[in-house]
Amino acid sequence: MTTIPTRSSLSSILEETPIVAVLRAGHAREYAPVIEALVAGGVRSIELTLSTEGVFDLLPDLVREFGDRAEIGVGTITSRAQAERALDGGAGYLVTPITDLDIIAAAVSRGIPIYPGGLTPTELFSAWNAGATAVKLFPASTVGPGYIGQLRGPFPGIRVVPSGGIGVDDAAAWIRAGASAVSLGGPLLGDAFSGGSLAALTERARRLVANVADARSAR
Repeated sequence: MTTIPTRSSLSSILEETPIVAVLRAGHAREYAPVIEALVAGGVRSIELTLSTEGVFDLLPDLVREFGDRAEIGVGTITSRAQAERALDGGAGYLVTPITDLDIIAAAVSRGIPIYPGGLTPTELFSAWNAGATAVKLFPASTVGPGYIGQLRGPFPGIRVVPSGGIGVDDAAAWIRAGASAVSLGGPLLGDAFSGGSLAALTERARRLVANVADARSAR
């Protein structure tokens, strides 16, 4: 008989506001003002991507700075070594664009939420069965919100966080379709890392939070 590993729950932050902001910049030094603007707008689950230089070096500082107001996770993880380093640096959760059982095991063994990526039913169920907190449906825009309902047929208990190509104004459709949370990068961040208005970012975050809250209350 196969034993399913202990599954970490979504954080209280993500349960309250089911939105993950995915941050990509030239260097992690650019992160703090943008995180501040997002938190001011009510988005408090922040994914720092390893496609950004300096994430591992600055992760502990960012966790200390924002840890009482936000949860700081690390994403774009593609190896167990990266996962272990992120966990050692204080990451509150891990996100990966792939289904890799070693990466999932690294998080599960420490009781830290893990969101592994996949698109096909086989990938998504393999990740879920290995103890994923929720599966990251990626790239979500290629299938659309109705895909969640299709997955729930054979996998009624699976929790899904769509990511990739989701905009501020269509995030609500994913929540209504049953997503546990939504993950947004460029459509939310806009030009924040290239000199754009941080006040405008805060307003986009507030609009997104309101859209998602309305969608959740309607389902």
